[in-house]
Amino acid sequence: MATCTRTVWKVLAGCQRHLLSASGPAYSGVSQTAPRNLPVRTFAAVKTLKKDKKDDTEKEVKKEKRVIDDKNRHKPFGKTAWAPVDDVYVMRYYPRTLHDPAEAIDMLKKFQALDFTPHNQPVYIDLKLDMKLEKKKKVDPFISTVHLPHAFKAEMNRVLVFTEDANQATIARENGAVFAGGVELIQPILDDEVSADFYVAVPDILPKLVPLKNKLRKKFPKSKRGSVGINVPKMLELFKTGHEYMVESDCYVRSQIATLDMPSEHIFGNLQTILVDVCSHRPASLGPFIERAIIASHTSEAVWFKSEDVLPKSPEKEE
Repeated sequence: MATCTRTVWKVLAGCQRHLLSASGPAYSGVSQTAPRNLPVRTFAAVKTLKKDKKDDTEKEVKKEKRVIDDKNRHKPFGKTAWAPVDDVYVMRYYPRTLHDPAEAIDMLKKFQALDFTPHNQPVYIDLKLDMKLEKKKKVDPFISTVHLPHAFKAEMNRVLVFTEDANQATIARENGAVFAGGVELIQPILDDEVSADFYVAVPDILPKLVPLKNKLRKKFPKSKRGSVGINVPKMLELFKTGHEYMVESDCYVRSQIATLDMPSEHIFGNLQTILVDVCSHRPASLGPFIERAIIASHTSEAVWFKSEDVLPKSPEKEE
């Protein structure tokens, strides 16, 4: 009897296990929130090694720009031909036309006649300079003042002279200075009561003009610009009738050189004066200083011209 009873209980226990496994966890007698024995990781993850930036820069090999010589080719690289055959063509398929300087000036005059624009509109130049020097050095952006052979402004520039010497102040006024004086001019300049186009000074008074640096900024007297010196009449002669230009955006020179109603010879003369002065800021042995030269009037399109034809040729090239 006992044996039969044990057999019955075993069968019932087996049926119960079968029913519980088939019905899912809802009938499970085990709590779902009970802690489970999860495997424990007994080792740490390997940290990724960070590469040093210096090592990356050393390994990286700079790709040099491929310079293609088109001299002996039947057409320029990436272009359709050297020159278009027809009058109407897509410009990107042909190399840009570079005009002679005299031809470029004549084109501006023709544009004005065809468009019926003002005949006395200003003429501008836009130069891109190669500021590189030897051993990864560069030419510092500069400001220069030149005497144009043919002036295009009717009025003279207003020049102020800083000096504490009464005799120099008198000489400055006699030579055309609008104002001449010492530290007493500092406060009127800060209050915008006194202003000028150019400010020149003698070396002795320069330390006392420090409060004007933020006010005058680029117009502050500097020896590099030629606005600091002992010869006051010479400085006045330069800045009264001189034309100032500067290097903008690290390598560009944009300046007015004439008006379109001037004779072509006068425009060419002013253009040559500025280009010669620009090229004097870098040694000629390093190659051409001007990479790209454009001339345009106020309402015309830009005309690219050959800057090397404007510059005087050296005796070696002439030979």
